[in-house]
Amino acid sequence: MKQYWTPWKTRVLDALSAVAGDAVDEATLEETLLIETPPDTAKGDIAFPMFPFARILRKNPAQIAQDVAASVTTAADGAEGPAAGRAEAQGPYVNVFLDRAAVAAEVINRALSDGERYGNGSALDGQRITIEFSCPNTNKPLHLGHLRNDALGESVARMLRAAGAEVRKVNLINDRGIHICKSMLAYREFGNGSTPESEGKKSDHFVGDYYVRYARWEKEDSGAEPRARAMLKAWEDGDSDTHELWLTMNRWAIEGIEETYRRTGISFDETYYESQTYSLGRDEILKGLDDGVFYRDEKGTVWVDLTDIDLDKKVLLRGDGTSLYLTQDIGTAIRRHEDWPFDRLIYVVASEQRYHFQVLFEVLRRLGKEWADSLYHLAYGMVNLPDGKMKSREGTVVDADDLIDRLAELAAEEIRSKGREEHVDDVDETAEKIALAALHYYLLQTGPVKDMVFNPEESLSFSGNTGPYLQYLGARVSSMLRKQNAPEAVPVRAPEVEEEWQLVHRLAAYPQTVIDSAEAHNPSMLASYLYDTAKVFSRFYHDHPIAVAKDPQQREYRLGLSRAVMNMMQHGLTLLNIPFVEAM
Repeated sequence: MKQYWTPWKTRVLDALSAVAGDAVDEATLEETLLIETPPDTAKGDIAFPMFPFARILRKNPAQIAQDVAASVTTAADGAEGPAAGRAEAQGPYVNVFLDRAAVAAEVINRALSDGERYGNGSALDGQRITIEFSCPNTNKPLHLGHLRNDALGESVARMLRAAGAEVRKVNLINDRGIHICKSMLAYREFGNGSTPESEGKKSDHFVGDYYVRYARWEKEDSGAEPRARAMLKAWEDGDSDTHELWLTMNRWAIEGIEETYRRTGISFDETYYESQTYSLGRDEILKGLDDGVFYRDEKGTVWVDLTDIDLDKKVLLRGDGTSLYLTQDIGTAIRRHEDWPFDRLIYVVASEQRYHFQVLFEVLRRLGKEWADSLYHLAYGMVNLPDGKMKSREGTVVDADDLIDRLAELAAEEIRSKGREEHVDDVDETAEKIALAALHYYLLQTGPVKDMVFNPEESLSFSGNTGPYLQYLGARVSSMLRKQNAPEAVPVRAPEVEEEWQLVHRLAAYPQTVIDSAEAHNPSMLASYLYDTAKVFSRFYHDHPIAVAKDPQQREYRLGLSRAVMNMMQHGLTLLNIPFVEAM
């Protein structure tokens, strides 16, 4: 409703100015004025608390509210459309009641006209934003932690685009390093020439098995770790046999990971590979060494000293010349800015890496990269098993594919148990969509910074604060609208029941909610808004006739309102990467 505040703010300030006379200047009054939304629309649509003016005007706030309300109502006389309405003193507040008929018609008709685009805005027009997320290793399949990362990155990217930004989604495949060599070494030692096809396994799972196998081997053989490091050195030195094995196993891993991306609706505009950027990072470090930004110790290790900003000292290149994560991140950031100069670069990475990104951003500043100040770490909490933390080397992770399979199985069982097979075109396809709704909504409804425990049974509930609940409501209303054609526009008509006006309120505030959620990089704000809207609509749907309303005008109006709300819900679910289901 903020778009309707302006004329009323002006009227209230004029009234306050008249009450204050020459005692208080207009700038002070404007700085002091607060605007709120009453928690109950029955008490008004806009509230101006007069508490802050009691000391300035040396008057009782309730008396100030009486004086201001009378003046504001007089000033509004003769206004038409959404600018019309009345003001009323309620204790120490000046509460404004908008012209509900005019506002409702304007809001509903805009939502009907925009269709599924309703909620798109221009607040971030002209901004070029790169967002990096997922960033898997090529030594194992995606797990539940990756799923939270992917859900968060994809949703934030979609919200930023909806708010008007030009967004470039990028992935960084961590395809080199000691961890990759450990899988390779275990395969060379124990694989006996087997392949994913010969074992009948999804290719990324096949590779991941050897990472787990290495962890067991390492405990049994103290020579495993030195051999893995020797393999890394051979790779960086260009050994052909090592490179051939590396290419084969990376292909297996990436093909499997991309299959999971397609299944979960995750996509990228550009994919970078650590193997292609780490050398650029090493060159930048050596250049900084020559310029005196970094230093080399007696063992040949290159360091940066950040103790002047309380970040300690950090290794940038090992003594043998091999690179670290930080080295390649430096090269990757520089390459990205060269490829597509951005106004902001967002890294979606677990909160455990806060220190890493503090160091990365500072090193880039010291290398003279002015755009380093536009880098942002979107930290998120860990996703744990009910009985503890996931450990991929020990094979105790919640595998992404297995989890989605299980969710889809449970959803299909629910459809069949309720005898809903004939209501859906394809049980398995619908169950898959319900599984993704359960997964993505559950992962996004919690604020990014918080740790969480994923509960599959809770996520699949068709009641309460879940993705399937939102899908179910959408399916019920879609069924109604398929049988009754909603009008393309509604007439100027005052909402007759409180739920109608609450829905208009929520429709009006939705575009700003998208902007606020995008700017905060927080999909949980949007998820909460959609759930609260769904609860209001559910009451409206349950308590009041819509398609069966006896008054034709009332029926048309409520069908139009229902279609407008569904447009908003479809838009919001898309931003959360949740499939909209026509029938359940």
